[in-house]
Amino acid sequence: MKIDPIALEVFKNLFSSVAEEMGVALGRTGYSPNIKERRDYSCAVFDADGQMAAQAAHIPVHLGSMPLAVMAARAEAPMGRGDMVIMNDPYRGGTHLPDITLVAPVYIGSRDRRPLFYVANRAHHADVGGMTPGSLPLATEIYQEGLRIPPLTLVCRGVVERDVVRLVLANVRTPEEREGDLAAQIASNRIGEQRLVELVAARGRRTVVAAMRALQDYAERMTRKAIRSIPNGTYRFEDYLDDDGLSDQPIKIAVAVTVRGDKVHIDFTGTDPQVRGSVNAVEPIVLSAVFYVVRCLVDLELPSNAGCMRPLTVVAPEGTVVNARFPAPVAGGNVETSQRIVDVLLGAFARAMPEAIPAASAGTMSNLTLGGYDSVRHRPFTYYETIAGGVGASAMGPGLNAVHTHMTNTMNTPIEALEYAYPFRVVRYALRRGSGGAGRHPGGDGVVREVEVLCDASLTILSDRRRRGPYGLRGGRPGMPGLNLLRKGRRVEVLPGKVNRQVKAGQIVSIYTPGGGGFGRRRKR
Repeated sequence: MKIDPIALEVFKNLFSSVAEEMGVALGRTGYSPNIKERRDYSCAVFDADGQMAAQAAHIPVHLGSMPLAVMAARAEAPMGRGDMVIMNDPYRGGTHLPDITLVAPVYIGSRDRRPLFYVANRAHHADVGGMTPGSLPLATEIYQEGLRIPPLTLVCRGVVERDVVRLVLANVRTPEEREGDLAAQIASNRIGEQRLVELVAARGRRTVVAAMRALQDYAERMTRKAIRSIPNGTYRFEDYLDDDGLSDQPIKIAVAVTVRGDKVHIDFTGTDPQVRGSVNAVEPIVLSAVFYVVRCLVDLELPSNAGCMRPLTVVAPEGTVVNARFPAPVAGGNVETSQRIVDVLLGAFARAMPEAIPAASAGTMSNLTLGGYDSVRHRPFTYYETIAGGVGASAMGPGLNAVHTHMTNTMNTPIEALEYAYPFRVVRYALRRGSGGAGRHPGGDGVVREVEVLCDASLTILSDRRRRGPYGLRGGRPGMPGLNLLRKGRRVEVLPGKVNRQVKAGQIVSIYTPGGGGFGRRRKR
């Protein structure tokens, strides 16, 4: 069945609106500040084969990896009508343990024996157990990072499996929050199911399925067209993570991007072996980063679906920091290594398209976690946040200030919401003036976030770019590296980029995030 161009555009927006409405429902009904304020979640729609058909404009590190989670759910926990599967295992299509995914089938006709579609959402839970509050510890094996959930049936024929919920809640520090956020995820998937059923009723099964396939084919054609505009050749780049938190050794990530006609081969051979600390990434993280970068090279109006990946082949050698073997810890691979993978991919493409690629952005999510017992509210708490940084400058102009860049696309926790929900006081929240790299176009500035802890707590910081600033391009200077401090009165202590420790009431945690790299040589007056 042929779909004309006007109908194709209509269906592109219809499918993406389903994912967007799922996200709105999840944000409005979420319980924790991380969900309802920061919107640290993602939603997508998949076809009958588990291939991504549409996504909302949510978190890149979630969306590119979610198809593998859907595949795992289909293989390991067959889903009937009204069922829903829960999972977070990074070695089965997940990212890291705090990101919990719910997958639901969408059956249309009463006689259908298999789903016509799937919907899924992934949300970052502020705690899933493990050795430290927030579940982002300096671990040496994944067992220390929290509760690992293989694909399990969470909802069976429309009824929540309470035993599964009880098992999850028994292993987390803030069960009330977790139960509320899981309920919001269930509601989100139900909205997606309902909208797809309505869409088929309005447009017809044959037309909707044909449009979904046509959009995937269209995305493939447009991606190939964009690739053909890149000069043929092999382009190499490498960059480093500061360390893994357990040693001072920098960790190399290397890539060779080979462009031939309308195809791209991406090879991470030469990347360092997996490490003891938690900055190891799993293969879905690499695929997420590749998907994100390729989408950045193609027209923004292009639908984001499985078709975008068809012209690409990716080699991520097993046993390296970009494709770790079980049971390596991976909490930081999702939030930090994913950013560096993007940096090396963009650096490689900059060799081929020097005026089209921006300098490096902050290159870190600057993860801050605090947890403990709130003696005023008489309840446990876990606070998690990623903190914005500077955007790399480009040939078009300066980088933006104070933005969550690349693999993170979250918002901040407003000061009012943070102080209302947690025993904290925000002392300072400001631009880090002058932190962007100099150049013809300067990089964007990072931020300063200072939080006074009003009770004893466990602190975790998982950050990078504390030793090397984000690179500049075409003669632009690097952005200023980040800085983590702990202070009380006149006493100031510089903290490592990755640290777990206990803090006392009255101490102030200060996070200075990196600025973006500059672009072009600065002209002399």
